[in-house]
Amino acid sequence: MNIKHYTQEQLKELSQKIRDRILEVVSRNGGHLSSTLGATEIIIAMHKVFDAKQDPFIFDVSHQAYAHKLLTDRWDEFDTLRQFGGMSGYTKPSESPCDYFIAGHSSTSISLGVGAAKAIALKGETSTRIPVVLIGDGAMSAGMVYEALNELGDLKYPMVIILNDNEMSIAKPIGAISRMLSSAMASPLYQRFKKKTEQFVDNFGEGAHYLAKRFEESLKLITPGILFEEMGIEYIGPIDGHDLKSLIDILSVAKGMGKPVLVHVQTIKGKGYEIAEGKHEKWHGVSPFDLKSGTANSKSTAKNATQIYADALMDQADTNPKIVGVTAAMPSGTGLSAVMEKYPDRFWDVAIAEQHAVTSMAAMAKEGFKPFCTIYSTFLQRGYDQVIHDVCLMDLPVVFALDRAGIVGEDGETHQGAFDISFLRVLPNMTLCAPRDEKSFHHIVDFAAGYDHPCAIRYPRGAFLQADLPESVPFELGKSQLLSASQSDVLFIGYGNGVGRAAQSMELMDEKPALLDLRFVKPLDGEMLHQMASLHKRWYVFSDSARSGGVGSALLEWLSEANILDVTVVSFEYDDGFIKHGKTSLVEEYLGILPAQLAKKVMDAKE
Repeated sequence: MNIKHYTQEQLKELSQKIRDRILEVVSRNGGHLSSTLGATEIIIAMHKVFDAKQDPFIFDVSHQAYAHKLLTDRWDEFDTLRQFGGMSGYTKPSESPCDYFIAGHSSTSISLGVGAAKAIALKGETSTRIPVVLIGDGAMSAGMVYEALNELGDLKYPMVIILNDNEMSIAKPIGAISRMLSSAMASPLYQRFKKKTEQFVDNFGEGAHYLAKRFEESLKLITPGILFEEMGIEYIGPIDGHDLKSLIDILSVAKGMGKPVLVHVQTIKGKGYEIAEGKHEKWHGVSPFDLKSGTANSKSTAKNATQIYADALMDQADTNPKIVGVTAAMPSGTGLSAVMEKYPDRFWDVAIAEQHAVTSMAAMAKEGFKPFCTIYSTFLQRGYDQVIHDVCLMDLPVVFALDRAGIVGEDGETHQGAFDISFLRVLPNMTLCAPRDEKSFHHIVDFAAGYDHPCAIRYPRGAFLQADLPESVPFELGKSQLLSASQSDVLFIGYGNGVGRAAQSMELMDEKPALLDLRFVKPLDGEMLHQMASLHKRWYVFSDSARSGGVGSALLEWLSEANILDVTVVSFEYDDGFIKHGKTSLVEEYLGILPAQLAKKVMDAKE
């Protein structure tokens, strides 16, 4: 859609059409809502001033980029948002050449912009191309942002950074004077004045430089931009992020400045949908809902694993004052909201700072506390060095509670929790374990609370897979639980949510195999595995994780070391590839891991 020649009135009408389209589709499909509604005018202004086909448009996280998708020839396809085989909820270059980079994790955009700016300079394209970055105030809490700003301020490559401040988390401006000065600083007149002043004081020595610098700093102190200016980044703002004329005018100025510029824009989350407007966390990412009332269309009656963990952690915190914990900007998503409210001096949200979260908890463990570091599986990847260097190397008793381990559905490739077993299993001093249901989850949290070494507990998004299984017994280090014996030569080995998958597959088979809940993938239960190897020669592995380096790999390594050569291992873990987005059941069908598909594979192999 070419909007270069649209009038202000046409752009205003377009912004309403875009909001209506987003609400129509997200209310039906689910998705990110409040952030993308709030960024609508910003994105329209970006497309008015810049050219997405040649200027790198870089969206941090990119969950706010729905308007960008609608403006880049995906209006009709938008119906398939987050559906299996349909449009991604994030930017994705394979969808459109206007999507510069795939995104999903936060705080990467400015680094990408710096890299793009370097490449543009080396190619001699600075006169025709400029990176444009849109980043939210929440993403500004990550250290990677400041690493990138530090280099950008030194190199001074042309680049426009739009800071979408929808929570007012950066220092508030001081009234009308600040707004007036910010507008003045954005004008060509002010920029020319500043340049002429710099040239003038060059002729009058250090004293003039000092006075000019003090005068400029006194102006900056009235605005929240001093931090960026001190890093060598020009600052403009704050400005109204829903005033299209101001946005277009100021972005046009920033584009022509030939240097790195940060434009601070204030917006209202959920703008245009009154029910969601403001600081309502529940409207950040939503399931399908009724557009008129705002109520969710349906709710699962099964208790989800996140809530079970929250209950179990609260039980521990109530009885043991040494229990502490942290999350990285996901208090409700990880279930920590209630325990943080009850014990605000012992549980913290450190914002988007997984590295800091891990290392700070390592120090608390060193001081005799028992930290629970509660992070999505996909986000712990960001703190991997800290897990190695600051926790495992010191053998400190930090518990990593890994939510969303396995398929997460519509969020797709960047969020699937596939790799935690593979990247944690190699670490010395690390223990890996997983619950299969509510009772075993309480048992495992109780075990972890009293364990004196690093350990990681993985559990799924949503409810555990339901099956009629024997009751869980308390956890003992490296001990599995045999759930059903059999005369069959087939053994099903389940880990975590894979136990329910194995049990559901068994129900569809005439000849029932034995079923083992592995419980620990590190250390393995060697005694039980020796016993199973003498009785069952075909082992099938069920775990919601990557096959490479996963549970099947651990079992094969154990069999090799034990010199057991007559057991065949088949793993039903994920193939070596990134997993598509879509409804979980459809993704599982595509992967061939629905119980009916797995039961058929086992029965076909025996014939």
